[in-house]
Amino acid sequence: MKVVVLMGGRSSEREISLKTGEAILKALKELGCEAIALDLEENLCERLREIKPDKVFIALHGPYGEDGRVQGLLDILGIPYVGSGVLGSALAMDKDFTKKILRFHQIPTPDWVAVRRGEEVSWDRFPAVVKPADQGSSIGLFVVNDRKELETAIEKLWSITQKVLVEEFIKGRDITVAILKEEALPPIEIKPKKGIYDYESKYTKGMSQYEFLEDETLARELQELALRSHRALELKDLSRVDFRVSNEGKPFVLEINTIPGMTELSLFPMACRKKGIDFNRMISMLIF
Repeated sequence: MKVVVLMGGRSSEREISLKTGEAILKALKELGCEAIALDLEENLCERLREIKPDKVFIALHGPYGEDGRVQGLLDILGIPYVGSGVLGSALAMDKDFTKKILRFHQIPTPDWVAVRRGEEVSWDRFPAVVKPADQGSSIGLFVVNDRKELETAIEKLWSITQKVLVEEFIKGRDITVAILKEEALPPIEIKPKKGIYDYESKYTKGMSQYEFLEDETLARELQELALRSHRALELKDLSRVDFRVSNEGKPFVLEINTIPGMTELSLFPMACRKKGIDFNRMISMLIF
């Protein structure tokens, strides 16, 4: 089987995408596939037509790779690929639209407002979370405590986004649930040493601790909500649903990742291992 791994890309998550792609390439070769790495370059269409892959494994994170654009290109070329299609990818990439759909389906998510450049920010609840609507890996994430900090954070984000989310800060715990082939895997609690799960905490060894939930009742509730969220956005094959669980025990969905990271520190393969699915088997389940 000939498989192209799309990796790298143009987003601020390029470095993570390359690490994810390398891990997937290695697994595909060990599974006996002819695995070929391609970056998101101008001659991508020509290269795909030359190679004629049986399938594409998209390992691109962030804009251009995770937002439905490359999925649409592959649809036009008639090439099958792993993961969600154009609609689900685009909806999940835009956290504002994700939250609107979650709210419509009565899936709990923190209160929020979306702000575009030039618009007045209508928000007076602090602390609050400020983040780009269309970036991953916690890039551009701020926790602000007053109006001045809010306005400063928003101003900083205009260099990387066209829409900013201001979101209710939920005091509590960070927990994530991976979905593999319509099955919710064991939830993982994330304990960042600096108190906030930002880019550094995600990708620097030793900056966060990870523990599987022992509370079976909460674990089942989170798994059910994760599957509902995955299906509400019409996602396919895999996703990772990130939660904040309040100190009172109420879960809130923060966002949904359609192309979770596959690096040595990534949570998706960690959850698979807990379920008895090693990395190569996980890739096999997704590709065949």
